[in-house]
Amino acid sequence: MRCHVGSGWVVGRSGRKIDQFPLSLAAGLDPVASRVASIFWANYRPPMPPIRCLFAAAALAFAGPASAADQNWNAYLGDKASSQYSTLKQITPQNVTQLQVAWTYEAGGTDPRNRSQIQCNPLVIDGILSGTSPALELFALDAATGQELWRFDPASVPGVTKSGVNRGLVYWADGDDRRILFGNDHFLHAIDAQTGKRIPSFGKGGSIDLKEGLIRDVDRLALQANTPGVLYHDLLIVGMRLGEGPAPAAPGHIRAYNVRTGKLVWRFNTIPQPGEFGYETWPPNAYQYVGGVNVWTGFALDEKRGLLFCPTGSATFDFWGGNRIGQDLFANCLIALDANTGKRVWHFQFVHHDLWDRDLPAPPNLITVRHNGKLVDAVAQVTKSGHVFVFNRETGEPLFPIEETAVPSSDLQGEAAWPTQPLPTKPAPFARQLFTYNEITDISPESHRQVLETFSHIKPHVPFMPPSEQGTIIFPGFDGGAEWGGAAADPDGVLYVNANEMAWILTMVPTRQKGEAPLATGDAIFTQICAACHGVDRMGNKAQNVPSLVDVAKRLKKSDVLALLQTGKGVMPSFAFLSDAQREAVAGYLLGETPAPSNTRGGKDELVGEDVLGMIPYTMTGYNRWLDTNGYPAVKPPWGTLNAINLNTGEFKWRVPLGEWPELTAKGVPKTGTENYGGPIVTAGGLVFIGASRDEHIRAFDRETGEELWKAPLPAAGYATPATYSVNGRQYVVIACGGGKIGTKSGDAYVAFALPK
Repeated sequence: MRCHVGSGWVVGRSGRKIDQFPLSLAAGLDPVASRVASIFWANYRPPMPPIRCLFAAAALAFAGPASAADQNWNAYLGDKASSQYSTLKQITPQNVTQLQVAWTYEAGGTDPRNRSQIQCNPLVIDGILSGTSPALELFALDAATGQELWRFDPASVPGVTKSGVNRGLVYWADGDDRRILFGNDHFLHAIDAQTGKRIPSFGKGGSIDLKEGLIRDVDRLALQANTPGVLYHDLLIVGMRLGEGPAPAAPGHIRAYNVRTGKLVWRFNTIPQPGEFGYETWPPNAYQYVGGVNVWTGFALDEKRGLLFCPTGSATFDFWGGNRIGQDLFANCLIALDANTGKRVWHFQFVHHDLWDRDLPAPPNLITVRHNGKLVDAVAQVTKSGHVFVFNRETGEPLFPIEETAVPSSDLQGEAAWPTQPLPTKPAPFARQLFTYNEITDISPESHRQVLETFSHIKPHVPFMPPSEQGTIIFPGFDGGAEWGGAAADPDGVLYVNANEMAWILTMVPTRQKGEAPLATGDAIFTQICAACHGVDRMGNKAQNVPSLVDVAKRLKKSDVLALLQTGKGVMPSFAFLSDAQREAVAGYLLGETPAPSNTRGGKDELVGEDVLGMIPYTMTGYNRWLDTNGYPAVKPPWGTLNAINLNTGEFKWRVPLGEWPELTAKGVPKTGTENYGGPIVTAGGLVFIGASRDEHIRAFDRETGEELWKAPLPAAGYATPATYSVNGRQYVVIACGGGKIGTKSGDAYVAFALPK
């Protein structure tokens, strides 16, 4: 770990730790002044006497013109309303070109194979920045200098593992009790915000296991706490990431815990139990085997009304639902819950019986708009399909009409696609909806010919064309439209959202030949549970950072393969639900061993074998972006955009490309935009800041016009939503630069920008 500090800051000259400032001198200061005094003590002693340090620190602590609330980035995506908005306005369209690097913090933990990421939107509370590393370690920094204060490694706790990604944190305080709630793998930790140590009174020694309390036994199923929950008084409300493939998956019930003790307070069953609202929209007893329907994106909270807004994902399996025929409530819904009790107030379903992985990709935005001459407190939800749905926050009434539109039926065995899907009449989509011949790339004659050849052999595209063995175009693609970075909303009722304009191809394949016993061999099990990521041909997916398994025998021993199947690693989930015989069969297939006749079914108490996996007759060949031979998207540019939509009227304010391919720009090709991950923030200073693009830059756009005013290179792509905050009257913009997606290099840096001192 290293810390580079710019703009004249001198860091750690004395070598003393910040917590060594004399307590007798700090006793009379509030937390902000005490912290700043400690920094002065650490950095300027000797020769500055302690009393001068005290006065200087106190002066700086109260020098800033902004209020305490303005100075902080209090919650994931800025606030509990998920606004991604800041009232800070020191940085403006007039001076933004003067921004320079204030500090860079290298967190360590980068995967040398470029498979690690940082997706964290950090917290900044009273001048302390909290974030996570590529290795999923939690740390605290001085937000003005980037100097590390403490670090917590979940792997230091016996029995705790690390996996997945982390997108943010939760901060809670009551007097001197200040906590950071940090989710990793299937654990939730309560960490003392001042020391970085676990709080023993929370859960079991400072942690709770999120696999507990889900009604069903999910001990051997994948579950990860990748996105932070939200606080309502002393309740911490959490969601989770679950498996989405043909393999069994846990249910995505929403839970509230006491933030002091870690005890479960309430649970909302997203897959209804008998007697609960929505139960009749599933086959009988579906709650016993269907998984998913989870809030993996985070929440929005109206604290005044006590309303919690929960965007849910699809039910599993994502692309075949013959075992869940019906509308499938509460999958793909925005659910308004009473935050005190977890009781449903209203809901809206965006996709009925989802077959396209159209999870709601981001928390909704709570926004006030002028509608029919009146101010209305609204909630706006962006979607992967590139739509914005706007509702009255209290009643769920749409502010713009929504029409149920007829869609095609499915030709897959046992499937029954829902006959209609809802689409808003306003605003217009912020991503193209139809991939026709006219949308085929014209970036070069060679690219056009190659894409046209594929286009002629797959099903013609219409929105909501069901998955097929022939091949189905998904456009916008599996990652949107909108993605997990979310949208930003300003007090004027304008929504700012970045979009991907990428086509993907979904191809379904049977999991076994006609008459073949289900899951009789290692290759059959691999095809069902592994091919979606690694491909039927085991070639992997470079754009998804999924390695090839063709030569795995050269890299791993059989014991290594068996261990990975049992525990998972990184974003690879655990397949612990497989029996020992099934894991042996898969490992033998991957390593080229001659299969031995065996019964791969587990014992009578195992959640494995044909009882579960055999229910799904299809899998997919992989998450395949449709690219030309040069690696560019198959569709005409733009390939990524940033959009401003006036939700008072439902009309677009502006739309511009986001990012560029430098080699195409050098050839004189107009800016194309790029695929992008991570959202924007908007400020009272009149700017929209966003990283997200694959070209490894952060940019500032004029909030009113969409003009790109400034950009700066990053050490790796900033696939994370930035944060902005103020310390000692100086505004900073910080972004995590983890890279590691869509073929770009991994990084470990957090970079903060500010105006010259």
